[in-house]
Amino acid sequence: MATQSGPGRLGCIGAALAAQGASLRPGLPWRRTRDPWAVLVSEVMAQQTQLSRVEPAFRAFLERFPDPVACARAPLGDVLRQWAGLGYNRRARNLHRAAVVVVEVHGGTVPGTLAELLALPGVGPYTARAVLAFAFGRDVGVVDTNAGRVLARAVAGRVLGRREAQDLADALVPDGEGWACNQALLDVGALVCVSGEPRCASCPLEPWCAWTGAGRPAPDPALGTAGSSTPQGTFAGSDRQGRGRLVAALVDGPLSAARVAAVAGWPDDDGRATRVAEQLVAEGLAVRRGDVLELP
Repeated sequence: MATQSGPGRLGCIGAALAAQGASLRPGLPWRRTRDPWAVLVSEVMAQQTQLSRVEPAFRAFLERFPDPVACARAPLGDVLRQWAGLGYNRRARNLHRAAVVVVEVHGGTVPGTLAELLALPGVGPYTARAVLAFAFGRDVGVVDTNAGRVLARAVAGRVLGRREAQDLADALVPDGEGWACNQALLDVGALVCVSGEPRCASCPLEPWCAWTGAGRPAPDPALGTAGSSTPQGTFAGSDRQGRGRLVAALVDGPLSAARVAAVAGWPDDDGRATRVAEQLVAEGLAVRRGDVLELP
């Protein structure tokens, strides 16, 4: 199919995304709120975690910590206990630290500017713009791996650098449609314009897709685009797995030094277990009291 070109085409893509809105995944609970704290929590939880696991955790976390003040006042150990099962516990630590900054610097209200959001612990460019778009309705583009794939294939038809992808996402958003346009952009990337073999026949952007219009030549432009995911090392037997086991055990109570290696999964490697436990202490995810390890 021949592809249109010029600003009109970009406007058509933005309008198609805005019209799609959140219809591909309408049931996600964080899409029913514009509370900046709830949006921030959902975005931090959804990093590297399947949404099916995030949904119940999101509801339970907000019941326990309904606002930044409640989170900031709680010990980090309580936040980690509520986070149990989601993994990547640094996210919980950073969310707790962010809540403290929101209370101490912003009077308990999540700020609404890009610079202020980026200054919060653990908040990067994607999360900051997601809060701006999904809580405050700002007309900014939200670019993760899935969105970057759509931008490279459908919009540009070529590999994009990080700055190019962000600029293109910003330019796509029709006036007043930041929330709807970005919800659709993320969903199209996650469910339709997927890695590997995209589902072009069901894509709302197919009439304007640059890659489709060019006959989908190799190489796939999404593969080299900034933000493309790279495979992590094997989880089984990794330090990440050991860290997760230790934090999960600490949720249930203190852990004696004699049990650390066995709990981490390395009963014959005390040195490795001690090193990983000390990393948790150094990062503030655990504290050592004598020969006992426990949550802060």
